Amino acid sequence: FLLITNGILASYSFVQGLRCVLSIYIGSPLLSKPLAWLIFGFDQAMAYLSVAAAAAAAESAYLAERGQIEFQWIKVCEFFGKFCIQVGEGLVTAFLASLCMVTVSGISAYHLFRL
Repeated sequence: FLLITNGILASYSFVQGLRCVLSIYIGSPLLSKPLAWLIFGFDQAMAYLSVAAAAAAAESAYLAERGQIEFQWIKVCEFFGKFCIQVGEGLVTAFLASLCMVTVSGISAYHLFRL
């Protein structure tokens, strides 16, 4: 889920980057009130999707670290320590990306309500 979500977020960010480069090339912002609402809505959706994916991955990592005795799930990190460290690093990166998406969404809201 996290990998697919990161792919969606990267694609969306690429399209937004192209839109920004195009507006710089043309010399005027490509922004109207309906387009600003659309961008704001997509920014919100991407921020929520990013946070949800990072939280789901964190829950899976927690189960790998601690196990679940009631369901007879073993502590996987006892066997694959280096992998679990890499998963932790990936989770930190995912939460930083989520924070960036929330910031972008806030900037989008600021620009929307300035129109």
